[in-house]
Amino acid sequence: MSNRLNQQREKELQPKRIELALKKLSALGYTANEVDDTKIKFLHKGQAVVFFPYSGWHSGKSIKDGRGLENLLKQLKS
Repeated sequence: MSNRLNQQREKELQPKRIELALKKLSALGYTANEVDDTKIKFLHKGQAVVFFPYSGWHSGKSIKDGRGLENLLKQLKS
């Protein structure tokens, strides 16, 4: 069974990943506009950015789409 389909694992890890992502974004001065069970939305250079903590996927007009929290944070710092 693939990890992505393991809903119990996702249910356990999702809150921890959301909390970690919010903490790291806050440390860079970002405030989430919207947070739910699967995603975090915030503004970067006046444009909306969406981050999905479980998969690590991030997307938005002001960044290069990709995967991984650390990759997102690197883009936000530059």
